[in-house]
Amino acid sequence: QLRPVESGGGLVQPGGSLRLSCAASGITSDGYAVGWFRQAPGKEREGVACISRSGGSINYVDSVKGRFTISRDNAKNTVYLQMNSLQPEDTAVYYCAAEVSYQYLCVYWSPTTQATWGQGTQVTVSS
Repeated sequence: QLRPVESGGGLVQPGGSLRLSCAASGITSDGYAVGWFRQAPGKEREGVACISRSGGSINYVDSVKGRFTISRDNAKNTVYLQMNSLQPEDTAVYYCAAEVSYQYLCVYWSPTTQATWGQGTQVTVSS
């Protein structure tokens, strides 16, 4: 069973960078689209970045375009989220989700019940 595990969160100053990883056996080889979502205290979960099974299609929420980059390393069964120019409003728990449907996960930002989630990693941007 696919069990994504996130890592790479932490405390960073405004303007800093972090790279998150989402690793799971089969997450890249078995044909899953993978998305990064985040949830800040008191706010709804929002989709941040998403990548198709092949890596040929990528989508970002407007607020992170030009700052965040999603990528996948099939050899390592890992999907990455490189986050640059971090701002306090980026503070949240970041989750990765994997599912077969790119359309629901990455276009509608509405994972189905078939999506598999990681446990989350905290990102805090503060001086």
